[in-house]
Amino acid sequence: MDGPGNRFVLFMQGCDFDCRACHNPHTIPMESVRAKRMTVEDVLVRLRESRAYLSGLTVSGGEATVQWEFVRDLFTAVRADADLSGLTTMVDSNGNAAPQVWRALAPVMDGAMIDLKALDPEVHEELAGRSNEAVLASIRQLAGLGLLAEVRLLLIPGRNDADEDLERAAAWLAGIDPNIPVRVNLFATHGVRAPASSWRPAVAQDRTRYEAVLRAAGTRIVTDA
Repeated sequence: MDGPGNRFVLFMQGCDFDCRACHNPHTIPMESVRAKRMTVEDVLVRLRESRAYLSGLTVSGGEATVQWEFVRDLFTAVRADADLSGLTTMVDSNGNAAPQVWRALAPVMDGAMIDLKALDPEVHEELAGRSNEAVLASIRQLAGLGLLAEVRLLLIPGRNDADEDLERAAAWLAGIDPNIPVRVNLFATHGVRAPASSWRPAVAQDRTRYEAVLRAAGTRIVTDA
């Protein structure tokens, strides 16, 4: 789920969403006692130590694009390093980034994995605390650049998983490109914030329905199996 192959995953501190179902809520604030300040060279050292086992680097979060200048500089350094240049560079993002951010990252990025909390703007704002306008624009832009590695749908029973919601999301994505890889992620309560801890987790039977509806509506489903 962090991208293809064996990957080094760097979790950035700070997120511009306030998702009720966040599984890493300690990464939302820009400052945390759990976070460690690192330079680009610090990360390169870690990458070199594990290079023999790696096929790529994924920057996640929190939200990677909140610190996009660092991500750009890191990816640029990886590509310029003789020992590391063979690694693929990817971003795991909520998609809430301005077009100029993706234009800046595009020359040094192999792909972005974008979360779509909900196509309906009101549902999205209820779940994430922010509009999905920039998310939808990011999906369109990255698809046009050939850099949309996949769209992730975190599906929460009773919140964003009605058949009609899935059908609308699938039709919207297929209207951009029917070959966009779509991954279904099931909501679980482990690690979530208190308000979401009482929500029903999604189970295997839910996945079966979700994927069947999405496929019937024209999307390309990807799994790790």
